[in-house]
Amino acid sequence: MKKNTKTVFTCQTCGYQTPKWMGKCPDCGQWDTFAEESQRPAASRGLPDMKVRPVPIDSIDLQQEDRIYTGIAEFDRVLGGGLVTGTLVLIGGDPGIGKSTLMLQALYGLAGKGHRVLYVSGEESVRQIHIRSRRLNTISPGMLVVSEVDLEMIMSMIASEKPDVLVIDSIQTMFNSDLSSAPGSVSQVRESAMRLMLMAKKTNIPTFLVGHVTKEGAIAGPRLLEHMVDTVLYFEGDRSHVFRILRATKNRFGSTNEIGVFEMKEKGLEEVPNPSAVFLSERPANAPGSVVTATMEGSRPILIELQALVSNTLFGTPRRTILGLDHNRVALLAAVMEKKMGMHLMGHDIFMNVAGGVKADEPAIDMGIVSAIASSFLDRPIPDGNIVMGEVGLTGEVRAISHVEIRVGEVKKMGFAKCFVPASNLKRMTEIKGIEVVGIGTVSEAVEALF
Repeated sequence: MKKNTKTVFTCQTCGYQTPKWMGKCPDCGQWDTFAEESQRPAASRGLPDMKVRPVPIDSIDLQQEDRIYTGIAEFDRVLGGGLVTGTLVLIGGDPGIGKSTLMLQALYGLAGKGHRVLYVSGEESVRQIHIRSRRLNTISPGMLVVSEVDLEMIMSMIASEKPDVLVIDSIQTMFNSDLSSAPGSVSQVRESAMRLMLMAKKTNIPTFLVGHVTKEGAIAGPRLLEHMVDTVLYFEGDRSHVFRILRATKNRFGSTNEIGVFEMKEKGLEEVPNPSAVFLSERPANAPGSVVTATMEGSRPILIELQALVSNTLFGTPRRTILGLDHNRVALLAAVMEKKMGMHLMGHDIFMNVAGGVKADEPAIDMGIVSAIASSFLDRPIPDGNIVMGEVGLTGEVRAISHVEIRVGEVKKMGFAKCFVPASNLKRMTEIKGIEVVGIGTVSEAVEALF
């Protein structure tokens, strides 16, 4: 007799399947990630009756639907302007970063506007959720909570309660009794996400899935999980810092360049509407090695402080310790400064940091890096009220950057008096009153103007 089920070994990182156990996954290269799972063969079916027929795309009746606002402006910004009905949103982040806190606060805002919301937790009891909600001051009669991991029970609950918004915390705890594998396995996560996606599309219920992350920082489970959902959000930040950044890596209904900035406080997450003021609040005055530059996060300009420390090396090979910046980019710019400006940086250690725990990687901050290193090397502070921006090429030229007028507008708003921009940008800029804008063509010219 043929067996009704067969056993396969599935990689818990990427979903690769093999009939035999393997020590190393040939697809993702991870070691000891295979787990045994049972597979049932699909029942043979005849041709089904066609109930849904394709229609011409121009004949679809499109009604203008307003987005659902959560009441958290930074959250709505990252979502693309609010929640779209029937959307499936996946939120990942390190343990303790604030994913569940953000979900409770968002549901509280939705419940306050008359929406019926359902919070399904597979990790906490309803008593624990109540204690946390009371601490966050997010208790509302329109907010339903339940502790459940059985997917069948959750589906029947959704059908009976008919919520306007649903949160599953977390997708790795969901369990489908049709599968014999343990919760959190690739097959369980894939099947649970698929059923929740079909439910969201048929009922138009916006659904949030909270996902665990691996030690590399990626969302645990198969990559198929990120392909199925409409929006993928990552909650970034260090638990030792109070600031959290919500960033979209995929969004079918909005831009993936927007970020939301939050500050973790005793009563939960609080929005930071003006990140530039927060990041520059503790900037030291007249300190060598400190410089302010402007970076773009989506359509939002943010002023950040770059700090550099250049000291004599005690080793044969100088150290390059970089936090928040691209290590290779800093090494490249140090080589340009040595070649084009005659600074002997190969005999010095270079330490760089972005104040506030922010990560910046766009080319427009190259001049900020060069200015901070030069300031520390020469032991001369950059004059107060000056700010620099621009991309640096290998020949020492300063290249044009994007959104220069938006950046200069933010610089003016923050009270800076003088702004150094690439000369090619200055030729195309409209005049901005209230701030002196100076064009620079090379790194040597910029350092001479600054010092």
